Amino acid sequence: MCKWNKWGKTRIDPCMRDCITTLVAMSVTSNIKVVACCCGHNKYPRTIVVENSAKDHWELLSGKMIERKKKFYKRDKQGYYFIPEVLAGGIKSKEKI
Repeated sequence: MCKWNKWGKTRIDPCMRDCITTLVAMSVTSNIKVVACCCGHNKYPRTIVVENSAKDHWELLSGKMIERKKKFYKRDKQGYYFIPEVLAGGIKSKEKI
């Protein structure tokens, strides 16, 4: 896992860069597009959000569908981003993190 690089040059976590670069290169011949990713920073699961040609979104590593069309990640009180759908048991909308 990388150190949390909040103000980095790109919004891709440095430890995810090679994986995302490979997925983007593969997307030329497939019907998926990488739209978001996060390594989890030792706090949350690693996630990669992809979109297919029908504009459906899912988290690639867990296989969970994401109903939102944008704003896939939520931010906790410490400023870490996560996708509620991939957490064990999910998260209730009014639950504080």
